[in-house]
Amino acid sequence: MSAETSIPPPRLSRAQLPDAVKSLLTDSPIGFALLGPDDVFGTVNQRLAVLLGRTPAECLGRTPDDLLEESGDRVAAASHRASLAGVRESGHAIRDRHRTPSGQVWDLTWFPVTDPGTGDEHVALIAAHDGGTTRRDEQRLRALLQAGNQIVWAAGSGGDVHEDCPQWRAVTGQDLDRYLGRGWLDALHPDDRPRVERAWDDAVLDITPFDAMFRVRTRSGAYSHYRARANPIMDGAETAEWVGTLVDITTEREADELRQRLNQQLSEAAMRTARLQKATSDLAEALTADEVVNAMSEIGRSGVGADHTCVVLLDRDRLRLRTIAAAQAHPLPRPVFPLDHPDVAARAVADGQPRLAANPAELAVLLDDAPMAAELVRSTSERAWVALPMMVAGRPIGALRFAFSTPREVTDEERVFLEALAGQCALAIGRATLYEQEHSTAEELQRSLLPEELPAIRGLRLAAYYRSGSQNVQVGGDWYDAFPLPDGRVAGVLGDVMGKGIPAAAGMSRIRNALRALAFSMPEPADVLTGLDRMFTATEGMDQVTTLVYFVLDPVTGQLDLSNAGHLPPLVVAGSAGPSLLDTEPDTPLGISSPRGHHKFFVQPGNTVALYSDGLVENRKRSVDSGLDELVSVAASAPPEVVGDPQQMLEYLVESMLDGYEQDDDVTLLAVQLPVIDPVSER
Repeated sequence: MSAETSIPPPRLSRAQLPDAVKSLLTDSPIGFALLGPDDVFGTVNQRLAVLLGRTPAECLGRTPDDLLEESGDRVAAASHRASLAGVRESGHAIRDRHRTPSGQVWDLTWFPVTDPGTGDEHVALIAAHDGGTTRRDEQRLRALLQAGNQIVWAAGSGGDVHEDCPQWRAVTGQDLDRYLGRGWLDALHPDDRPRVERAWDDAVLDITPFDAMFRVRTRSGAYSHYRARANPIMDGAETAEWVGTLVDITTEREADELRQRLNQQLSEAAMRTARLQKATSDLAEALTADEVVNAMSEIGRSGVGADHTCVVLLDRDRLRLRTIAAAQAHPLPRPVFPLDHPDVAARAVADGQPRLAANPAELAVLLDDAPMAAELVRSTSERAWVALPMMVAGRPIGALRFAFSTPREVTDEERVFLEALAGQCALAIGRATLYEQEHSTAEELQRSLLPEELPAIRGLRLAAYYRSGSQNVQVGGDWYDAFPLPDGRVAGVLGDVMGKGIPAAAGMSRIRNALRALAFSMPEPADVLTGLDRMFTATEGMDQVTTLVYFVLDPVTGQLDLSNAGHLPPLVVAGSAGPSLLDTEPDTPLGISSPRGHHKFFVQPGNTVALYSDGLVENRKRSVDSGLDELVSVAASAPPEVVGDPQQMLEYLVESMLDGYEQDDDVTLLAVQLPVIDPVSER
């Protein structure tokens, strides 16, 4: 058991007392009432109601002096009113006497009670007919109002139990002799008892409230969690006795343990996401294949404890594999080998599936007992292996290979993390390969960072357009992307990173890759942009202004959910209804902390939603506002055959909007259309 004194007592409602207090008052010779902040009765028992010549129902909602005034006892009414006011003003108990019409004299005690949940100030009233046992009942009641409810128990001034507690013995199976004294401690879990006993001794010695949680061995032999509270009852400066409660908190503890396990799982998932974002950032800065492999080595070491990392790449003929090892990794026995060579990486590339071996025996089985497996174990320190295919446009370009110096099982969660890492590595290797080619131009590199082709989604028509505005060998920061989600919807994004050159391209690549990773785990627009804000704050500079529009569209219902991070409003081309701009107030650009909005629209069959960069509507001679007005006007003049084809529509918008202007910025567009024909009957 662990003793905890910082847990607040349960909230006391003036409308309903704890069950233990109710049971104590049912046949008690004392009268009891609880008056709220408005000085009216909220709780009153039969004994006190009779004292006032009423029933409990007649007392509720009335003040004591009102009831006595109605009964003609103005002296008693004035006395009650004065006592109540005195308690409110002084904050201390006040004693008084009340004589009934029949001549009985009752001792009255008025004392303040504070609701710990709300801070409301109540006043409790106790009426005792004599000063013997009823005084002790009064003291117990006041202690119970502070200590709580459930199983009620009492102990002597020295901490030993002298009174029976049938409820406790019913739970633990102890007989009376075993329970009395300090015997109740024998029912506690052996690991909890020493700390509970110390806490109880300290409370008794210091005359302070006792509050502890511990495990109790029940009659069945199992353990349940209980919480004990107790308060001392004072007789002057001496402790008369202790009275307290026991509450079964097993359900709450089990719920708390479940919550802790879920929090741990969420924390681990968040850590994996952070590592993926770190990989995204590192890979975006890697311009060569060697830099990509070194970045992968760092992520593999921190993420799963991999000791050796390398990438194997297919040659142009797709017949041989070339190994690129990280700087700290040992060389493989064969740096170049054919696709049918017995190696985990070659198997992963050939099959397009991850290949794992937790120890040399599993490697031998995986490689069909090929002599090369024994050669690898003999010539290197590798003792466990993971190889994951790197795919681009559905085809393998190589494999990401991790090795461990000791036998090791890879968990399902780690495998998912490594597969995502292989996807990031494939993008980075493709980017680095293009960068390393001497004949690469700015437009070729720009296009390599954009999707090679848009996905084919049944029930939707997607189109994109890109025209570079670079006059020099520099890369722009415009990008677009569209991809299907696991739930059958399609996600689309168009964004713009301020500036030109490698920093803009690197920033665009980091955001694009991070957005994809976030969209597959939490696709809703506001969630994705919130995740991007966190990544942006960690990886981007304050001057790297980035805007984007991200949407998720259901091809069955036409529902489009959208969030706008400081970008231009999407254009809706609605046929006979005429074009318009989506009327949504944009949020702040990425990295500027603010709650992310979430807008829902319904795209009708035949309508087209187009996203675009500022290069379409703004230049040295045209402001953004006038450009937006012109865009709507141009779209309204489009011929019907153009409106019906999203690709033609984008080309028409670009040619019309740039006609007569010198293009000085990249122009990027992405459109999605729900066609009138070829409806989706089922997903």
